[in-house]
Amino acid sequence: MCPRRIIINQLDHLFLALQFFMTEREYNECVNLYADNVYRFILKNLRHQEDAKDVVQGAFEKLWVTREQVQSDKVKSYLFTIAYHQMIDFIRKQKRISLRDEFGETAMGSGYIQHNAKRILDEALSKLNETQRSLVMLKDYEGYNYAEIGEITGLNESQVKVYLHRARLQLKAYIVKMENVI
Repeated sequence: MCPRRIIINQLDHLFLALQFFMTEREYNECVNLYADNVYRFILKNLRHQEDAKDVVQGAFEKLWVTREQVQSDKVKSYLFTIAYHQMIDFIRKQKRISLRDEFGETAMGSGYIQHNAKRILDEALSKLNETQRSLVMLKDYEGYNYAEIGEITGLNESQVKVYLHRARLQLKAYIVKMENVI
């Protein structure tokens, strides 16, 4: 093959590759489309608004830095993967410096049953380890399928199914305890 033909082929491949990667406009659309979902996922796991905002901001910052390397059709799972890993890093850092505060809520009045059910569910979720809690949140709250969850967490699909099943059994066991029954 002649050198001119090789250069033309390489330029064609480069042009095609550039078409599939995220532009600035697509990044801004991504922020509008996914910021709430990512924040909700992280907040449910961390249970602290400011920490969740920091993790989400860090995820979007990392997405911005790597936007030219991200395929636009894979941006959602890439973003959740970044956020998930940043959340895990944040949790590990918090454990190292042991600044965990736990607050108990005891409120009576209207909506007590709903509040109590939410409290019990939150307590049940807090009993799960980080991986199990993340899997439950991604599947049951965010609606991802097993393959997408595996891509986000770095687990294979069968591990996701097994860990999720075990997490749900643990949740069920906690929720149906006599002292937790509403």
